[in-house]
Amino acid sequence: MARIAGIVLPPNKRLVIALTYIYGIGQSTAAEIIENTKLSPDLKAKDLTEDQEKKLRDEVEKKYRVEGELRREKLGNIKRLKEIGSFRGTRHVKGLPARGQRTRTNSRTVRGNVRRTMGSGKRKLEKT
Repeated sequence: MARIAGIVLPPNKRLVIALTYIYGIGQSTAAEIIENTKLSPDLKAKDLTEDQEKKLRDEVEKKYRVEGELRREKLGNIKRLKEIGSFRGTRHVKGLPARGQRTRTNSRTVRGNVRRTMGSGKRKLEKT
């Protein structure tokens, strides 16, 4: 059971795919890591030897910013934008898209899938 950067790699996946389970490593970075360590990309994670696992761990933890360190950096960047009062920072505070997307439609995921239609919030007054 290979454990890299605090993440247990799924045993039945190919190494290229298994490495993408680590936050901060995508497919191209995973391929680059495997190329640098001179391992076979078709090798399954459960078939790694101790030496191969150590090679991978050293490569990932020394050369790449992954998991907690990367998350902290991203949160720090967003916090800095909020503190200086930039446009992007205010969009983060309001929970709206920060990169120029339209908000009249199509910003459901950023806003938390809020669906408002006319008349859904108000009840009609009953006649007495």
